[in-house]
Amino acid sequence: MEAVQAIAEPRRREILRLVWEDELCAGDIAERFEVTFGAVSQHLKVLREAGLVTLRQEGRKRYYRADREALGPLAAYLQSMWAQKLDVLAELAEAAERAEGSKGTGG
Repeated sequence: MEAVQAIAEPRRREILRLVWEDELCAGDIAERFEVTFGAVSQHLKVLREAGLVTLRQEGRKRYYRADREALGPLAAYLQSMWAQKLDVLAELAEAAERAEGSKGTGG
């Protein structure tokens, strides 16, 4: 249940998406959000305590990566959710392109 509660927050789901394929340092993750580094750090702490991300420290930097095995069946759910969002974005982009093209043809 802790994992479900952790990913219930949209920013934490976005953090997981960012570190799904690539390991990122906390600073790089924080740059993607319009909240303070401290707020992102708290989200990372929740994800880490729920066992959903791994932490590797190198010098003063902390690197995070999603722990897909720990997510279990939630991993498939998150991937399908992200894929659906990408499909919607692709459809919107195609519709905008068609609309732009019809303006240029006078139709």
